[in-house]
Amino acid sequence: MRRRRRLPAVALAIAALATPVAVADTAVASAGRPPAIAWRSCPEDPTAQCGTLRVPVDWSRPRGPKIDVAVARRPATDPSARIGSLQVNPGGPGGSGRDFAIAGAGTFSPEIRRRFDIVGMDPRGVGASTPVLCSAELVAQVPSLFMASQADFEARLAFNARLRADCRARTGPLFDHVDMLSVVRDMDALRAALGDAKLTYYGLSYGTLNAQLYAELFPHRVRAIVSDSNLDHSLGTRGFLDTEAASAQDSFDEFVKWSDRTPGSALHGRDVRAVWHRLLERAGRGEIPYPPDPTVPLRPEDLITRVFVAFYSPDWYGLARLLSDLDSGAPVAGGAAPAARSEPQVVPFPPLAIFCADWRLPIRDHREFAGHVDRLARIAPEMRYGPPALSFAVGCLGTPAPIANPQRPARVRGLDTPLLLLNARHDPATGYERALGAARQLGREGVLLTYDGWGHGAYPRGDCVAGAVDRYLLTRRLPARGTHCPGIEPAPPPAARSLTTWPAAPAFPY
Repeated sequence: MRRRRRLPAVALAIAALATPVAVADTAVASAGRPPAIAWRSCPEDPTAQCGTLRVPVDWSRPRGPKIDVAVARRPATDPSARIGSLQVNPGGPGGSGRDFAIAGAGTFSPEIRRRFDIVGMDPRGVGASTPVLCSAELVAQVPSLFMASQADFEARLAFNARLRADCRARTGPLFDHVDMLSVVRDMDALRAALGDAKLTYYGLSYGTLNAQLYAELFPHRVRAIVSDSNLDHSLGTRGFLDTEAASAQDSFDEFVKWSDRTPGSALHGRDVRAVWHRLLERAGRGEIPYPPDPTVPLRPEDLITRVFVAFYSPDWYGLARLLSDLDSGAPVAGGAAPAARSEPQVVPFPPLAIFCADWRLPIRDHREFAGHVDRLARIAPEMRYGPPALSFAVGCLGTPAPIANPQRPARVRGLDTPLLLLNARHDPATGYERALGAARQLGREGVLLTYDGWGHGAYPRGDCVAGAVDRYLLTRRLPARGTHCPGIEPAPPPAARSLTTWPAAPAFPY
C-alpha cells in the first residue's frame, strides 16, 4: 500500500537567564540607533506598508553579522489622534507578525485602528526574516510520536539529531539564535526605529512569552502589554505535558456538555464518549481511511490532533458532524493528497528550532517516556494527551544543553503599568492553569482577566473582553483584579453543508 508522507503534529496543530537589563540595554545602544525603516507598499496589499529592519544575528555581538527582519504596518486611520505603534505577534512559534499586520489588523476595533499604527514583525527564523530551512524529505519522514521500545526512543534521538544538523546547515548561524530573548531585543530595536518611547504590544499564545520577557528586560520601556492565552515559562517536563493534557480534556468535556444540551449537534442524544472511544479503537485497528488520502489509514494521533484543532474556534457544530459521519461511514472530504516529487526540496520549518531554544524538557529514556504517556492518559481519558505539548517534547529530544532561553519563573519588577493577561477558562492549548501560573509569578505587575468561555485566544470575544482590552490599550486603565467576562457559545453555521470536510490544522500549534 502506498504510504502518504505526513507532516509532524507540531507542524500541523504542533541555564537560567542571567542577562541583567543593563547588559541588554548596552547591546541595543552599542548597535547604534536603528535607522528609520524605508516603508513601501506591500506587494500583496498596497494599502499596507512593508519594510525591513537590520539587526544582529547574535545580540551579544551587536557589531557582528546582521540579518534583515521583515515588518509591516497599517498606519493609524486618524493621524491627528495617533497614540503610537501597536506591535502585534500572533504566536506560533512560527507565526508571521508581518502577515498579521497586513491581513489580521481587522481583529482590532475601529478605535484601536484609528489611534495606533498596527505593526507586525516576522520573528527571526520565520517567514521573510531569514527563515529556518530544512530538508522537505527529512521533515516528511518525522516518525510517530509514540515509541514502543528503547530502540524506538534511540531511533527518534538519532532522527532528531539528523534533522537538527540538516536545518542548522541550511539555515546558517541564525539557527542558534532564534530564541525569544533574541526576538525581544529585535522588538525593542523595532520600537526605537518606529520612534516610540515605550512599547505597546499585543501578543497571542506563544507571543505571550515575548510579553513576559520584554517586561522583564525592559520594564522602563513598557507602555501597555496585552498577553492573550498565556504560557507559563516556569514549567518543567511533567508540568508542561500535564497542563496541556488537562486543558485538552477539559475542552473535550465542554464539547460533550454542549452536545448534550444542543439539539443542533449531530451527536445530540447520543453517548458522545462512546462514539469517540469507538472511533479511536477503529483507528487503532486501521479501519478508517485518512480523509486527505484514503489510500492510507487514519491513525489515532491524526484523529486526536484534528479534534484538538476544532477546539480552537471552537467549531463544535462541525466537529459533531465530523465524528458522526466518521462513525457512520458517511463521506468526509479531505482534499487531494499532495503530489509526489522526485527531487528533494527545502522547506521552512521554524517551530521546533524556536521551541527547542526556549524550553528544555528532558526525557531520559523510553521507560520515562512511557510513564509520561500513561499518566497523561489518566489525566485525559478521552484526549490522551495534549498534541502540541507532546509533539514539542518529543521533537526536542536530544537537544544539546545549554539552550539559549531555558524556562524559569518570570521576574518582572518596576512597571509603570502592569501587564493585562487574558485567558479563556476553557482554552485547549494554553489552559487556564498556565495563565494562573503566569499571573502568580507577575504578582502586582500583572492583572488577569478571565473569559469564561471556550477557544484559543480571548480577544475580541464579546463586548466585555474587547472593551477591557481596548480601554487598557487606549488609556492604560486596567480592569479590577478578578474580573470575569461571560462566555459566548458558537453560533450554528449559516447553512448546512452538503459534505463534511476534514478540519484544517491551525496555522500554528500555540
